[in-house]
Amino acid sequence: MRVPGFWSFAARSFSLQFPAAGPLCCRLLGPSQATRNMSSKRKMDHLERTAGNNRQNAMYPAEVRGIINESETVKRLRIAVPPDFSFKAGQWVDLFIPGVEKVGGFSMCSGPGLLQREGIVELAIKYAKHPPAHWVHTMCTVGSQVVMRVGGDFFFDPSPSDPSVDLLLVAGGVGINPLYSILLHTSDLLHRNQASGGRDFNIGSAHLCYSAKNTQELLFKSSIIAACLEFPDKLSCDLHVTQQITDVDSHLQPFINRGRITEEELRSHVDLQRTLCFLCGPPPMIETLSKTLLDFGLPKDRILFEKWW
Repeated sequence: MRVPGFWSFAARSFSLQFPAAGPLCCRLLGPSQATRNMSSKRKMDHLERTAGNNRQNAMYPAEVRGIINESETVKRLRIAVPPDFSFKAGQWVDLFIPGVEKVGGFSMCSGPGLLQREGIVELAIKYAKHPPAHWVHTMCTVGSQVVMRVGGDFFFDPSPSDPSVDLLLVAGGVGINPLYSILLHTSDLLHRNQASGGRDFNIGSAHLCYSAKNTQELLFKSSIIAACLEFPDKLSCDLHVTQQITDVDSHLQPFINRGRITEEELRSHVDLQRTLCFLCGPPPMIETLSKTLLDFGLPKDRILFEKWW
């Protein structure tokens, strides 16, 4: 798609600045990299870190249509995009903002189904001093214009002919974003299968292990629980809080665990022949849990992970 006017100039300018155009929000690694040393010697920009990832060529003008306070520290943007915009559940966007030199990198927290139904994608962005995130929290308004480009190799996009797999989704903090997109996509596919009498897709189960400081920071918790209750034989979740100092609301209690995600919990949801695992969260968490899964005997090509800083 051709980006008209000011944004055509802006897109060319950002391309010329590559690779020093903004600090990393997400680091995407394919399954062949699962055993690589994941430590970083220096903090690189988002475009530099993701230079090896696949990206669409198109730059899409987009408009903010809604801003929701998802938590005290996270804002969720509803963004209208052109009809030819597309993405796969789990992917991210390069976010180009007028007047902001740095380029943001943010995972979609909505599924492709919402895009098809409403022409909307959603981003949930945690407050930070990083210029794109700071703009979202201090200057962005309904009607703000941005430009987006889709990228990333961390996604779930089954075809109807694919054999079924069981998903294990493991998230820490705002690392929930791409995994929530995958969970929503799985739910949409289950709805399609219901409507077709099971003829469209071979959908296995999906289990989400999600850890945050407290229930306030467990993003999308109500929607996650609702999806699990709608498809109890297919979708399930364990929600963890590590620093909760108040009582947990009664409607959340059946789903809440105090403390970190444990090896025993992961093991109970790993089938060495069927499980495909997606992990996203802080680097130390991903390093530890990916090693744990490898120690279980899960093949490295069935462990995909994304690190964020």
